[in-house]
Amino acid sequence: MSLTKLSENKVAGGWHQRFSHVSAVNNCEMTFAIFLPPQAEQGQKVPVLYWLSGLTCTDENFMQKAGAFKKAAELGICIVAPDTSPRGKQVADDKDGAYDFGLGAGFYLNATQAPFAQHYQMYSYITQELPELIETEFNVSDKKSISGHSMGGHGALTIGLKNRQSYQSISAFSPIVNPTQVPWGQKAFNGFLGEDKTTWAEYDSCELLKQVDSIQPIMIEQGLADQFLQNQLTPQALLDVAAEKGFELNYTAHEGYDHSYFFISSFIDKHLAFHAEHLA
Repeated sequence: MSLTKLSENKVAGGWHQRFSHVSAVNNCEMTFAIFLPPQAEQGQKVPVLYWLSGLTCTDENFMQKAGAFKKAAELGICIVAPDTSPRGKQVADDKDGAYDFGLGAGFYLNATQAPFAQHYQMYSYITQELPELIETEFNVSDKKSISGHSMGGHGALTIGLKNRQSYQSISAFSPIVNPTQVPWGQKAFNGFLGEDKTTWAEYDSCELLKQVDSIQPIMIEQGLADQFLQNQLTPQALLDVAAEKGFELNYTAHEGYDHSYFFISSFIDKHLAFHAEHLA
């Protein structure tokens, strides 16, 4: 698969690079960013942390705002940040141009409804096409973990839980844990998946957690001053299911922190160390 390098910057002894490529599953050009720690340049095959960003974001938000490079370089972790949705004039968008559906809001699922099914196959892109590309083109191992924020936290949890043998660990900042029950998720699922709500459960962390008999290590960070806490994120729903199943989630709530990258940058080192422990 042909990669086009869009930019390259030396940082923390490693390299931050952006690439575009034609995606077979999304039927359009996709963009991703990658941080390669110095160990990769020195010949070591390094593990990969896939970072999934939230609504309105691209591959650039985490890489520019999270402050993750120094710790990732220290730990020898590669970070891959894909875009949050397919892009292009031919790609269907919300009919009103709203921020919470369509472009920039792919919800990391495989759409089944026209006109979105033609391009919005983000679940297959994240779980199959992108890892195959990364493991072929870069000096990385096949060990991987997954993390994300908000809509991307939803993506990290659902993808990790549905592919428990593929991801060593999962973490999330301010995730949408029960999308079938909140406005963001209901709008997206109705548009991408249609009115049959039995299909919605396949992309709901609470419903997925009910179905499994074991989980990999999971860490969740939540700010208590988050403006979306009560009506969109509802972390207690996931904690309740975990308690019923006897699963231990590493969940921490923080007074004063909101939904922004100020929150993420405050605790990203903790998450990187958590993943490094399980990627070793």
